[in-house]
Amino acid sequence: MIIGTGIDVVDIARFEEQIARTPGLVARLFVPSERELPVRSLAARFAAKEAAAKALKAPPGMIWQHCWIEKDASGAPLLCTEGTVAAEARRQGIDRWHLTMTHDGGIAMAMVVAERLDEPAAGQEGPA
Repeated sequence: MIIGTGIDVVDIARFEEQIARTPGLVARLFVPSERELPVRSLAARFAAKEAAAKALKAPPGMIWQHCWIEKDASGAPLLCTEGTVAAEARRQGIDRWHLTMTHDGGIAMAMVVAERLDEPAAGQEGPA
């Protein structure tokens, strides 16, 4: 069952300007394994983090570094969570993330689908 969806678009040039103007922004937004990536990849990962927040219905207190992107053996992106993001996902019953990212023509985009694999039995409530 789909619990939430999110999509976000980032202007890569504007994102690069913001990084240049704001010392420490990359360290605040990204985990160490992401920080050395090209700016187009950082923009796509930021879009993925924003899309994940939207799929979670933008809960307050989300820590950006509690959501990051890795790649599986085939190179497909994987949304990884811990801490505040993982806790909110558990609260909502989310146990699978689907992510797609792209960048082209100066734009980076990401879409996230948050899914619960098992539906509650009839007469039972979902996860608290």
